[in-house]
Amino acid sequence: MPVPELDKLLGIEVYATRTKGVGGVIRESIDDFVVEEVLVDGSKASLNGEVPNRVLGSTLQRQRYLLCILVKRNWDTFIAVKNIAKSLGIDQARVQFAGIKDAKAVTAQHITIENILVEDIAKVDVKDVEVLPVGYVREMLSLFYLLGNNFTITIKSTRGPEAAVQEEISQTLQLLESIGGIPNFFGHQRFGTTRPITHLVGKALVRGNFEEAAMLFLAKPSVHEHPASRQARQELETTKNFNQAVADFPKQLRFEKIMLDHLADNPDDFVGAFQCLPLKLQALFVQAHQSYLFNRFLSERIKHGLPLNEAVEGDYVVGVERSGLPMTSVAKVATAENLPELNAQVKAGRLRVSLPIFGVKQKLSRGNMGLIENEVLLQEEVETKNLRFNVLSRTGGKGGLRTAVTPIKDFKLQSVSASADGKGYEAKVSFMLLRGSYATVVLREIMKPSDLIAAGF
Repeated sequence: MPVPELDKLLGIEVYATRTKGVGGVIRESIDDFVVEEVLVDGSKASLNGEVPNRVLGSTLQRQRYLLCILVKRNWDTFIAVKNIAKSLGIDQARVQFAGIKDAKAVTAQHITIENILVEDIAKVDVKDVEVLPVGYVREMLSLFYLLGNNFTITIKSTRGPEAAVQEEISQTLQLLESIGGIPNFFGHQRFGTTRPITHLVGKALVRGNFEEAAMLFLAKPSVHEHPASRQARQELETTKNFNQAVADFPKQLRFEKIMLDHLADNPDDFVGAFQCLPLKLQALFVQAHQSYLFNRFLSERIKHGLPLNEAVEGDYVVGVERSGLPMTSVAKVATAENLPELNAQVKAGRLRVSLPIFGVKQKLSRGNMGLIENEVLLQEEVETKNLRFNVLSRTGGKGGLRTAVTPIKDFKLQSVSASADGKGYEAKVSFMLLRGSYATVVLREIMKPSDLIAAGF
C-alpha cells in the first residue's frame, strides 16, 4: 500500500503490514474517539463518573496536592488546564498532569492541583470539562505515574461487507502480533496533522534560529486550517506586523496570541516570546524534531529489512518492567558475544530492541543501524558533533532511547455493523497502549488511509 505524503513528512515512510486496510474515517463525532488513562497502580480514569478509592494511596486527610479526574470533550490538554486554573484563581503551574491526551476526543485523565481543597473544585466552570475530586496525595502527578491509555474508537464508513471488515482487521492484528506489536512511531498529533510544523519549529530552535522558529509557528499557513487562521498567518508572514496580528489572529489560536502579545511590545525578543508559553509546550517543539528523526530511523530500519523484535550487532536493548513499561535508562549494546543471550531475553519479553532519540545526552546505535542513523542525520543536515544546549533547546533536547515496537494489549473488535447513514460499515475497536505510544499508529495499519486529513487523523 502506498504511504500518504503527510505520513512521509513526519518520517513515517512505511507500513509494517501488507493488508489492504478497511478505509474509513475516525473522529466523525467526538464520541467516536475515547481515551481513558491508566496509572501504574492499575487505576483507570473512567468516563462514567466513577471515582475509585485509594488511587496512588490518596486519602481524605488533607495533603499538599488534591488528586482529581479530569474529563474533557474536544479540548487541548494545555488549554483545558489553563482554564481550570483560571476558574480556581490560581497559577497554571499548580495544575499538573501525567500525559497529554488527544484534543479531538472524549478523554478522562488524572490531574493534581496544589494547595486546593475538595470544596474548591465546585468553582471550576468550563464548558465540556468536568473535574472530579479523588483524594489528597503527597506528591504531584508526573509521567512517572502513567502506565498507558485505554482507547475505544469507532471507525466509520469502512469498506464492507461486515465479514470482510472483520477478516481484514483480524489479519492485520495477527501480522502485528508476529512482530511484537506496532512499530513505535511517534504519531501524527505529535507534529500536528492539519499544520505539521512542530518539528520544524523544534529544528530551528535547536539551531538557535529563534526568529525563524517563531515565524514558522506563528506565520506558516496551511491549506487545511480554518480560512481565518490561514489569512491571519499569511498577513503576518508578509508584514511581520505583530501589533496588527494581535487583532487579526482568531481567539482559538491561544498560544500564538500569547506570543504575539509579547512580540507586539518586544518585536525582537523571540526567545522571550517562546518563554511565555508553558514549559511543557516549549519542550514539545524540540522533542517533536527528535521524534521526527526517530521516525526516520525506524522507517529506514524497516526498509533495510532489519528486525524489530530481534537485536542485531550494534543495537541497543532495554529492560522491561513487570508492568510492561520499558526501562530505557537501563540499556545494553548488542555485540557478537552477547547477541544470543540478549535475543533469548528479547524473545521471552524481558528485553526490547530500542533506537535512539538523538540528543545531547544520547549517542547513536553502532553497527548497521548506526550507519543508517548517521545517513539520516546527514540527509537532515543535523550536526552530530559538539552538540550543545541553547536557552530554549535545553527544555527538551537531552534525548534517550525508545523501543522499536510496543505491544498492543487487550485488542478487541467489539462490533462491525452497517452505518446508520448507509455509508458503508462501522467498526468499533478497543485496546490499551503503554505511555508514549499512539493509537493513530495502530489505526493507520488497520485503515491504510489514502488521505489522512479526510480520514480524521
